[in-house]
Amino acid sequence: MSATSLPIATVRVPARSASSELRAIKIVWEREVVRFASDRLRMMTSLFQPLLFLFVLGTGLSHIASAGTGGLNLRTFLYPGILAMAVLFTAMFSAASIVWDREFGFLREMLVAPVRRSSIVIGKCLGGATVATFQGVLVICLAGLVDVPYAPTLILEVFVLQALLAYTLTAFGVMVAARIKQIQSFMALTQMLIMPLFFVSGAMFPVTGLPAWLTFLNRIDPLTYAVDPIRRAVFNHLDLTAAQRARLDPGVTWLGWHVPPLLCAAVVAALGIAMTAVAIAEFSRSD
Repeated sequence: MSATSLPIATVRVPARSASSELRAIKIVWEREVVRFASDRLRMMTSLFQPLLFLFVLGTGLSHIASAGTGGLNLRTFLYPGILAMAVLFTAMFSAASIVWDREFGFLREMLVAPVRRSSIVIGKCLGGATVATFQGVLVICLAGLVDVPYAPTLILEVFVLQALLAYTLTAFGVMVAARIKQIQSFMALTQMLIMPLFFVSGAMFPVTGLPAWLTFLNRIDPLTYAVDPIRRAVFNHLDLTAAQRARLDPGVTWLGWHVPPLLCAAVVAALGIAMTAVAIAEFSRSD
C-alpha cells in the first residue's frame, strides 16, 4: 500500500505596513484599557493612597501647618501634588503587566507577532497612560472639596499635564520592566522608586529654601517638572496674596532663573520620548 502524501498547509505572514502597525498599537492599548476596566478592585485601591494623603494627612496636619501656609488650607496646597500622585502610582503599576505577561508566556506570543516591537511598546505606554489619566480625572473631580474652583481652563491644563506625565511615567515603568523577569522584583523596585520620586518632587512642600542636597535631588527628579506647572495652574485660579504666592508657589529655578511652565512640560515630554526609545531598544534585544 502506498502512503498518501498529505497537502502541506502554507502559512502566509502579512507584510508589515503602517496600517498593521497602527492596528497592533490599538490592540495592545485596548487590552490594557479592558484589563483595567474589568478590575474594579484595582480602580478603588489605586485611589486609596491619594485620598489618604489629601484628606487624612491634609486634615490632620492643617492646624500645625496653618502658619507655614499663610492661612491657606493645607489640603488646597497638597492638591496639585496629589493630582500628580494619582497618576504616578497607576502609571507605574500599569507597567507591571509586562512582567506578568512574561511570566505566563503571553509576552513571547506578542514578540513573535509580525509587527515591530516598537508598536508593542508604544501600545503598552499609551494603554498605561490612558488608565493613569482616567485615575487623574477622578482626582480632578474632587477639586471642589479642597476649595479649588472648577474652572474650564484649569481642568484642561491639569488634564493635559496629567496625560503627559502619565505617558512619561508609564514609559519609565515599561523601560524598567523590559529586563525584569519576576513580578516580585519589579514590585520591590518600583516601591523603592515611587515614594522618593514623589516626596523629592516638592509635592508636599515648596521648593525654595531647601538644603543644597535636597535642591539637587529635586531638580533631577522628573516628577518635579510636572508638579510645578500643575501647582502653578491651580494657584493661578486661587485668591492668594503676594506673600502666600511667593512662599507657596515659588516655582522651579535653574541657577536663579525661573523655569517657565511650558519648558517644564517640554522636559516631561522629552523624558517620555527618551524612555520610550530606551524601552524599544531593550525589547529589541529581548529573546
